[in-house]
Formats: sequence, structure tokens, C-alpha cells
Amino acid sequence: MNFVKKTVSPEGKIELHDYLPAMGIGPVRQEILNGLLATPKRIASKFFYDAAGSELFEEITRLEEYYPTRTEKSILAAMAGNLEVDFKGLNLIELGSGDASKISLLLRQIPGPLLKTVHYFPMDISRPAIEKSGRELLQKFELKQITGVVADFYHQMHVIPKVKNRLFCFFGSTIGNFTESLARDFMFRLGNTLQKGDGLLLGVDMVKDAGVLERAYNDEKGVTARFNKNILRVVNRLINTDFDPEVFEHVAFFNKTKNRIEMHLRAMTDMEISLERDRKIVIRMGETIHTENSQKFTPSDIKKLARWASLDTVRLFSDEKNWFTLAYLVKR
Repeated sequence: MNFVKKTVSPEGKIELHDYLPAMGIGPVRQEILNGLLATPKRIASKFFYDAAGSELFEEITRLEEYYPTRTEKSILAAMAGNLEVDFKGLNLIELGSGDASKISLLLRQIPGPLLKTVHYFPMDISRPAIEKSGRELLQKFELKQITGVVADFYHQMHVIPKVKNRLFCFFGSTIGNFTESLARDFMFRLGNTLQKGDGLLLGVDMVKDAGVLERAYNDEKGVTARFNKNILRVVNRLINTDFDPEVFEHVAFFNKTKNRIEMHLRAMTDMEISLERDRKIVIRMGETIHTENSQKFTPSDIKKLARWASLDTVRLFSDEKNWFTLAYLVKR
């Protein structure tokens, strides 16, 4: 593999391969501009996750109202023995890895002698998140190697390590951040990336009471609001705009027609946002910027995801309330 930038930790157990420079800032800037100039305006949710955004999201996962993370973790904590996985020489690839808390639950269930043969590949757009999680994992587990892949896993799927005996992990119902057409495209391409015998652990948040859903994205402490507004600071750095996050309010609601939570930022006043070359974006009071979808799934939706990827559904793991599901899919 032709790595763009490679760094190695002093102890030699963590390598970091940074592919974002190969993608270049041009396509990133254009993607953001296209969204802001569209009607209605939008910013892709992947831009939440700079260092501050990652820390805020970690705080969100500890909130009483935010059930998805703790529910998924409760399922993860006792499932490894029920997976048809050969842990010896396993190459564990986590897409959108974020912090180390979920993968730790899986690693904890692997016997020590086998754990020493596991090579973990966290893949995330946030370099600080990978560096932090890698250090934490080395303190807890004696792994063969950690190789961090800094990349946009949607656009740079071709950089996924082409090794044998792979288990892909895509936790957090991140697949729900995609529109249906993007989810179909992603699952199709991911399915083509998997080799015979490779597995995928796919986390999906299930359809449930709208009140439970809306409370999870409108916490009393306002952490989710701060997380939502932080995306404007990220955009300011990436495309040299002058958004003031404090003149926007956080809006999150359950769209019953589409079975998804939508997050928006609503302008509390008229404004003009400066762009390069003396261009401006006009935003009227009450106008919104759509920052995230969080699709909620049914059992038939899970079957559809597996079908798009041409993967077999081996087993579905759920909590007692059936609020969250981890689907174990395999390429036959």
C-alpha cells in the first residue's frame, strides 16, 4: 500500500497512516460550499468531528438521555463468544472509530494468547481521536499492532487494508447518518471490499417512541446543542467563513415520515456570511442549516442493508427493549 504519510509511536506498537492529504482540501471545501449554497442549506455530519467535536460527542454518550451508546455497549459486552470469528491473526477494522470504549468491550472478550495476534485498524477522519484511542488501548491490551488510518471512510474506501481474516466494525448507527441513496451506495461498495469469510458488525438504532428519540437529541444540559453549533467553527476553519455559532439555535426532532431524527441549526437573525473572493451567503432569520440525519431502523431495514452489500445475516444481537441491534453479517 502506498501510504501518504506514516508516523510510528516511540514504542513501535502504533503506526499512523494519514490519507487525508491525498484527498486534498479542494474537494472538502467544495462539498461544504455546495451544501451551504443549496436550498435548503446543509453541512455533512462528518464535519462535527474536530478535536472539540469529538470531546463533546464523548460527553454526549455519557448523558442520561442519550441511550444509543450505553445500549450498544451493553450488547457488545457479552457477544464475542457468539460470533463465528477466528480471533487468531484477526485483522480488526473499525470504520469511524472515534474513542476506544466500544472496541475495548470486544477486545476484552478475546483470550490473552489470541489477543496478542490481533491487529487493530481504527479508521477515522479525526487524527486526534485515533491517537488518543491508540494510546488508551495499548495501556489496556497486549495487541500485536495498532495501525491508525486517517481517512474519510466513505470517499477513501480504497485505502482499507487488504489483508486476510478481517472483521469490520461499524458501530454507533453511523450508517443512519446517510441518506437512503448514500447508504445503498456505501453498503454496495463495502460489500465489494469484503473478501470471502470477512465479517461485518453493524450497529443500528431501532425505531421506537418519538419521545425517547427526541429527548436523546435535546438533552437538558445543552451538550448536543454545543456539539451541533461547533460544526460552524469547523466550517470557519476549513473554508474561511465567519459564522457566529451563537446566533443559531439547535433544533432536533423526529421526522415520523422518514423514521429519522433530524438536527438543524436555525438562524435567530438575518445575516451575511463572508466567503472567499468577496462572495457572501445570505441567511434569513428562521432559515435552517441541516447538519445531521440519524435514521432509525426496523428489522426489514436491516435485511435491506445486508442485501445491498450482498452479505448474509448470521445473527442479530439486541437489548431487552429492542432499542438497538448489532447485526453480524458475513461475506460467503
